[in-house]
Amino acid sequence: MQITEEQIKVWTANPQQFVEDEDDDTFSYTVRIAAQDLLLAVSSEFQNESAVALAAAATRHFQEAEQIKNQGGEHWWKVHEACLLALGSVKSILTEGVQSGRVQFDMPGFLTGVILADLNLSVSPFLLGRSLWAASRFTAAMSPELIQQFLQATVSGLHDNQPPSVRISAVRAIWGYCDQLKISESTHVLQPFLPSIVDGLIHLAAQFTSEVLNLVMETLCIVCSVDPVFTANAESKICPFTIAIFLKYSNDPVVASLAQDIFKELAQIEGCQSAMQMRLIPTLVSIMQAPPEKIPSGLCATSIDILTTVVRNTKPPLSELLICQAFPAVAQCTLRTDDNTIMQNGGECLRAYVSVALQQIAQWQDDQGHSGLWYVMQVVSQLLDPRTSEFTATFVGRLVSTLISKAGRELGENLDQILRAILSKMQQAETLSVMQSLIMVFAHLANSQLEPLLEFLCSLPGPTGKPALEFVMSEWMSRQHLFYGQYEGKVSSVALCKILQFGITMDDKRLQDIKVKGDEIFDLQEGIRTRSKTSRNPQRFTTIPLLVKIYKLIVNELSSVIEANATRNTEEEWAQGNDDANDMWEDEDDEDEGLAGQLLSDIISCNKFDEDYYEDDEEDDPDVLKDPLYQIDLQTYLTEFLQQFAQQPCFSAFSNHLNDNERRILQSIGI
Repeated sequence: MQITEEQIKVWTANPQQFVEDEDDDTFSYTVRIAAQDLLLAVSSEFQNESAVALAAAATRHFQEAEQIKNQGGEHWWKVHEACLLALGSVKSILTEGVQSGRVQFDMPGFLTGVILADLNLSVSPFLLGRSLWAASRFTAAMSPELIQQFLQATVSGLHDNQPPSVRISAVRAIWGYCDQLKISESTHVLQPFLPSIVDGLIHLAAQFTSEVLNLVMETLCIVCSVDPVFTANAESKICPFTIAIFLKYSNDPVVASLAQDIFKELAQIEGCQSAMQMRLIPTLVSIMQAPPEKIPSGLCATSIDILTTVVRNTKPPLSELLICQAFPAVAQCTLRTDDNTIMQNGGECLRAYVSVALQQIAQWQDDQGHSGLWYVMQVVSQLLDPRTSEFTATFVGRLVSTLISKAGRELGENLDQILRAILSKMQQAETLSVMQSLIMVFAHLANSQLEPLLEFLCSLPGPTGKPALEFVMSEWMSRQHLFYGQYEGKVSSVALCKILQFGITMDDKRLQDIKVKGDEIFDLQEGIRTRSKTSRNPQRFTTIPLLVKIYKLIVNELSSVIEANATRNTEEEWAQGNDDANDMWEDEDDEDEGLAGQLLSDIISCNKFDEDYYEDDEEDDPDVLKDPLYQIDLQTYLTEFLQQFAQQPCFSAFSNHLNDNERRILQSIGI
């Protein structure tokens, strides 16, 4: 893990490479990085043994380095730097081991005799930088006075006269202090240093680009969350800087995302809202109103995303700027564009407005007397227009569902128009994500307004001339097993239960008379199905009643959720024994989710109820979090539903259609 001379040359000449190589998610690969990976893997698997061994090894190496130093050796500092990297990387198992008495390690001596002492030496900027970073990892073991000493050194490390590697390491250290002191609720220690930290970060960002800039922006974001009073006072520096960076690097999605995070923090602080909006909103409005050829590609879509973030994180009622200037700007921008991304982002922004301030936009009117609700309806119609790309409808389901849940009866005949447009779009859509988005509108309505929904769908002809109800149910039933996302899984599964219960209880012929595709028919004499055989003899399926198909789908949904919960419980049991390891795999960001779920193999192996599958987006969606359906225990819900259904007189007729696997699932819950 020791730094090589070649690395010193490369990092000194190219600070961006230093940031890249030191990042947890780096694509670089060196012996140093391989050694780190090995240390983390061993420490994760054998925590107690690793903590004891590492403490002993580090103590020995520090002693040997002291001997080398006393003998005039030049590279003793490399031993110190490597030890600090190793100890800081696995700081949780070390500190908890020391606290519990399992590990013998002189922590006070390490903090003052090694880290603090190394900060007072000028032997290498890389040792100085590593000392700053290492100190930020061990705040839990420090007194407030010692933390202040290290914080003062860290702020000094940001200064212009310091080498780039020291300044970059100081930025990483600041992130660590903010993170750790927020956890321990000791952020008051940071307060005296916040003005210097903000000034230093902004000054540093002006001198670097790319990797260094990203690191600075990420750190500035967490600094904004430390003390709302300070952040409100510093808004006049932070907001103009963030706007300038966003505009300068508008084609960089990482910078745009980090700028959005900073605006989110500012929007959540009431003392910042008015001033921030006065600076930011006119800029966003001017971008949305600009001719597309006059602004960089992607800038308008990103600006709409930022506006969405501000709306979502502002406590209502929304300001006049947001309602009278920003709202019409985003609505009109969405209506006049032919860019799919702008249309999608515009739809999501209007969903935020509908969710946060429906009454305000309903009361607002333009010069022609059109209300905000009228504009929302126009955007919905455009997103569902058969002439536009099907991908514009990828998120329209949530916009429509939010609109229905918030506006309700205010929509009147507009609701019928929306549902007609959805039916029309469904006949064209081929992509699963688009079909799922559209079908989810009917799933939501099935949960809240089932009888009116059935009446509406039966009043319209589908593409074959039969009622649209048959078309919707056929499309839904054929794709239910492919739907992804925990929330969508819960909404659709509960809706299926309600439809089945309604069909049986009310003896509803509209549902009972529909026939849909059942199980695939296999020819046992056929052997292996090649492509040529498949082309000559296409797949064949049984035809079964709709309510039977729904019942089979509910059983299979229960199987999926049982499997996902079992996997999750196993992982949690493993994690309880590896709590310390969770932190060690994280660098300063402490939010690394790894690559799970991003690889094709992970997605294929997941089902909709797996904890990590698309979960991040769902947890960030306030509309999802507010929906009581998101909070239900689906395994319990489906189990109880199926157990109650087994008491129905019709159960035996339904059970005749079950295959062996479905019977085993029911047996596992006592049916």
